Amino acid sequence: MSAEASIVPAGVLDAGEILTVQRAAYLSEAQHYTDPFLPPLTETLDEVAAVLAGPSIVLAARLEHRLVGSVRAHLDGDTAHIGRLSVAPDQQGRGLGAQLLTAIERVCAGRAARFTLFTGADSTRNLRLYQRHGYRIVAHRPDPNGIPLAVLEKTAVSPARSDA
Repeated sequence: MSAEASIVPAGVLDAGEILTVQRAAYLSEAQHYTDPFLPPLTETLDEVAAVLAGPSIVLAARLEHRLVGSVRAHLDGDTAHIGRLSVAPDQQGRGLGAQLLTAIERVCAGRAARFTLFTGADSTRNLRLYQRHGYRIVAHRPDPNGIPLAVLEKTAVSPARSDA
């Protein structure tokens, strides 16, 4: 009796729910890296609302009236920087992360030649998800707290171009 999630554009009024799901989703990462100060955990409600009001694209996954996940992308030239992919802990492992990733790529299609994102270098579940969707590790770097990150990229598929 599992309902299908709908993925819709998020608005400023979703900020509280997005922050709640984001914090819950990133707790396991914080425990894994023994760092309670990961940026998704220290972001404030005002900061989330500002992202929602700004030029970034933010999508929310809903099961009926409940927000169960979100993802955002910021376009910079021909690159879409994807971030804050979050799924409520009780909904993880059901394909919502993949649905959100596919949806944000689709929304950015035609405006981005490539997608980039990062995750913890030791976050094997996240890395598997991204690699299944065509992302490749292109670099490693530490975050501001010294946590090792893997930077991943993917070339956007453009159906309009046949000269590739």
